[in-house]
Amino acid sequence: MADTPASSRYDSVFRSGLFAGRTVIVTGAGSGIGRCTAHELAALGARVIVTGRKPDKLDTVAAEIAADGGQAETAAFDIRDEDAVQAFVDGAVARHGPIHGLINNAGGQFPAALEDISKKGFEAVIASNLTGGFLMMRALFHACMKAHGGAVVNMTADMRNGMAGMGHSGAARAGMSNLTKTAAYEWARHGIRVNAVAPGWIASSGLDTYDGAAKAMIPYLREHVPMKRLGSEAEVSAAIVFLLSDAARFITGVTLRIDGGAPLGTSAFPVPDHDRAEVFNGFHRAVDPKVLRGEG
Repeated sequence: MADTPASSRYDSVFRSGLFAGRTVIVTGAGSGIGRCTAHELAALGARVIVTGRKPDKLDTVAAEIAADGGQAETAAFDIRDEDAVQAFVDGAVARHGPIHGLINNAGGQFPAALEDISKKGFEAVIASNLTGGFLMMRALFHACMKAHGGAVVNMTADMRNGMAGMGHSGAARAGMSNLTKTAAYEWARHGIRVNAVAPGWIASSGLDTYDGAAKAMIPYLREHVPMKRLGSEAEVSAAIVFLLSDAARFITGVTLRIDGGAPLGTSAFPVPDHDRAEVFNGFHRAVDPKVLRGEG
């Protein structure tokens, strides 16, 4: 991926105006996959509300979207704070009416062996990656989706074979996948669809948050993917946008893997190196993380 002029537009595979007249909330939209997804939705006509904990990052993303001709507003709060979540949702519905979509992207974790994770650290990761998403879903359900329907896309991860080195995150992500199924079943009668995506190793800015052994391993991750590359932010965003779209009206309760087949196969049958799996990158403002550029 490379940086391109800001005057370019998001090159989505979806038709122009697909989300015109719709309001979509993207949590954790200040960087990475959330930022990319907010851009794609705005390029497709949605009014996007970008949320996160750092106002400066959100303001930058909103300014980018505005410069590209889209509509975006910001809201800085902590999804782990029940009162803050309720205040945000009430205000958003008061301003815009029913919210059509929610992307529960906010989260975070730190690498650590299970024996080194404190109770406080474990609970913080569970709150960021599971409890906060539940609070957002529940608040929107009561505020508007119960009456008007809607679509939710939750963020999980490649945790089906465990998540060595990040057991707290794996537990939270598995919980979110299960929560997605329960919400899909219970809320179908209200016209609400709930799905999830499970990205594998993605060339996103989040890779630059790691240090030490975890950072040193990142440039070699591609060797463990049958496609012999990392995914792009736009490849995750495209899956999210599809699940949010009308084309997925009969899809609910699924967790869609976006991992290049990394969990497949066995080390006894290694995949030869190749360059046949081309990257899709429609995000005109995407930049490879520093760790993959040999910087930092």
